[in-house]
Amino acid sequence: MIRLENVSKVFGTGVAGLSNITLFVDKGEFVFLVGHTGSGKTTLLRLLVRDMLPTEGTIIVSDFDIVKLPENKIPRLRKKIGVVFQDLKLLADRTIVENIVLPMQVAGTKLEEGVQRAEELLQMVGLLEHKEKFPIQLSGGELQRVAIARALALSPEILLADEPTGNLDPQTAFEIVQLLEKINEMGTTIIMATHNIDIVNKMKKRVVGLDKGKVVKDEKSPKGASYTVAAHSAKNKTQEVKEEKIGEKVHKESSKEPEPPQEPEEPKEEDHKKETKKLSDLLAKARATLRSGQVLQKKSAKKQAGQVHQQNSGQEMPFGFEKEADVKEIPEVME
Repeated sequence: MIRLENVSKVFGTGVAGLSNITLFVDKGEFVFLVGHTGSGKTTLLRLLVRDMLPTEGTIIVSDFDIVKLPENKIPRLRKKIGVVFQDLKLLADRTIVENIVLPMQVAGTKLEEGVQRAEELLQMVGLLEHKEKFPIQLSGGELQRVAIARALALSPEILLADEPTGNLDPQTAFEIVQLLEKINEMGTTIIMATHNIDIVNKMKKRVVGLDKGKVVKDEKSPKGASYTVAAHSAKNKTQEVKEEKIGEKVHKESSKEPEPPQEPEEPKEEDHKKETKKLSDLLAKARATLRSGQVLQKKSAKKQAGQVHQQNSGQEMPFGFEKEADVKEIPEVME
């Protein structure tokens, strides 16, 4: 029914919504998705309805390959999947019955048939007497029931519910989940994202735990064992063995006695004489080069001074050379 293999989703900001997850959901299953805010629950649901594409991996929903699905076939996919949104998305300017009829009208159902189907669904969720009211006139629990009825309008094979009990009191929340269980017993596959651990523990259904975009647990109901749990346990055992070996290696290396530092060898007298002579030769060359440069600098300065005197004879000297005495010989540098 639903198959995800090595699926990852990385957003434009670089944040990973899902990281290499593999998950299988059989037809008729009821699965709770649990995890903290930001763990990837909503991202997974959005991928299943082709609201976004994965960065990599394979997603199969019913007979549809989500990654390869052409744009013009997306409506056919979404007829098979009903969604109860976290923010409900009910239209405030339409009555309850009109909200439920709307997706059927979009799909091409005749108005009379749509109204009849809407009334049947309202009867099932216990709100038929409120069909002519507007959303603002209903309580939170009643609005959740309307959202569920609308999600079932096209008789989908799969129902995705994103936090349907998030803002409800415990009693009302449990009633909503019981309604979903009733729908599941009629053959609809249900995946419900939730933070409500109390409900999860009471319902005894399959639980898939997400953390930072990864599947960290997959526990089926007591009726069957989970293949994913075994694989996850084996993976953890392998990791523990690796970490144990690394720890032993580090322990062995740290337990070795450090080798005593080697004392530097004293330089031999012959080597010392060679180094002294080498430094003396370099110093002599440096002094000779310095004397040669001083002589050339002195001659150049005298020549430039004579030229300036000849060119500016009888004329006003430029700033900085008002007097001939300003041009002086450069004294020799004493060694």
